[in-house]
Amino acid sequence: MQTLGLILVCLLLEFVGSITLHDFSTALGAEASRFFYMGDGKLHIRNSHDGREVNVNMLNPDGSLNEEGLAAIDTVFGFPTGEKGEHISPRLLFMLDYFTDKAAPDKVIHLDSGYRTPVYNRKLKESGGNVAQTSTHIDGMAIDFFIKGVDSKGLWETIRRENCCGVGHYGGNDIHLDSGKPRFWEAATSKVGTGESDFNRRIYLSTEYDHYKAGERVRLALSSISHFGFGVATKMRIVRDGVPEVNVAMITLQGDDECILIGERRTSRFLYTTLPPDLPSGRYRVRLEFCHMPFRQMPREVLSNTLEVAGFWAR
Repeated sequence: MQTLGLILVCLLLEFVGSITLHDFSTALGAEASRFFYMGDGKLHIRNSHDGREVNVNMLNPDGSLNEEGLAAIDTVFGFPTGEKGEHISPRLLFMLDYFTDKAAPDKVIHLDSGYRTPVYNRKLKESGGNVAQTSTHIDGMAIDFFIKGVDSKGLWETIRRENCCGVGHYGGNDIHLDSGKPRFWEAATSKVGTGESDFNRRIYLSTEYDHYKAGERVRLALSSISHFGFGVATKMRIVRDGVPEVNVAMITLQGDDECILIGERRTSRFLYTTLPPDLPSGRYRVRLEFCHMPFRQMPREVLSNTLEVAGFWAR
């Protein structure tokens, strides 16, 4: 009996050892693990221009996203939630929470620039501002901020070492943080005004979350778009993250045609697909191809951010 009990214990330990903590949290349905970078879920943000302020927990007690809290943050950012049909990027907010918790827990985050309409962004650029034509502020994916008493250059260095996101520092108090393509810059290396973002050359594909379950519905969004009037192919590939990339599965965008026309911003932000139900646990990226390209300079395809999938418990 003792021998049998020992064998059972060893088998159980081996099985448990093959399951990650994320597998458990996902299996339990906890949304608190939706992103790679998350602080305590609490943000205290004050708009430097109009004084609007919010001090809120972005998570409900059960770990789900607090919609009312996110809507309150939208107001401080000046983001038209009803018109857009979405919030300021939750990935951005949880990254902001993560890094500010490390640098200055419980301190107020002073917002100097949140959401910008395309018209306002263009006016800033035309008036000589250090503003990108395809600024992530337009898509509700960026914030320029500072925290009193915190060395902004030092915080910029901390964030850039993670290679998780877009982070810029122009020499003053402000740090630019966005949930777009991982990159970093200073005033001398920002390349604003060089035309590098023209012709959709910096177009970026992102998933709504970082963590998913196999078989789950996924919302994809395009950002850093300089011109509309292009198309995306409904057939996409899932590739295993890493070098070299390995094709794992095919997935399909919801749509009536093989080529979906992206004629305006809202369409670009709401592209839906479903992960294969038998997709093994692992880290992946989605490869999307463009089927109508009005410019020869436009890339033929784009890779999404990395997403982690909890599939069946693979050993």
